[in-house]
Amino acid sequence: MKVMVVDDEKDVLLLFRQRFRKEIRQGKIEFHFAFSAKEALYYLEMESKKENCVVLILSDINMPEINGLELLKTIKSNFPNLKVFMITAYGDDENYRLSQEYGADDYIHKPVDFDQLKEKIFNLSTT
Repeated sequence: MKVMVVDDEKDVLLLFRQRFRKEIRQGKIEFHFAFSAKEALYYLEMESKKENCVVLILSDINMPEINGLELLKTIKSNFPNLKVFMITAYGDDENYRLSQEYGADDYIHKPVDFDQLKEKIFNLSTT
């Protein structure tokens, strides 16, 4: 399963690689990291032409230039079958409402419970 993490904080790369090291080593999951919404959209455009493309996006909401909610709206318009989980450090009702309105498949609060996240991710592959 190929998953893209979109976050302007570059330390998420090490965090996800550490928390999923067993699953990565076993070939159960492959991560791609994008550090802006623009980078994520460019990658998705290139990936959409391939057979083994990204099936899930984990996106932060608060990012410069294009925020995660705008990214979500664009993804759901251009790649409607792609699953998107929004991740936020803020318990903002408006962000939650907009995430639901724009088609988010899940809404996760930071700090991320990685055991729960793993369960949600791997349940996608069985549905």
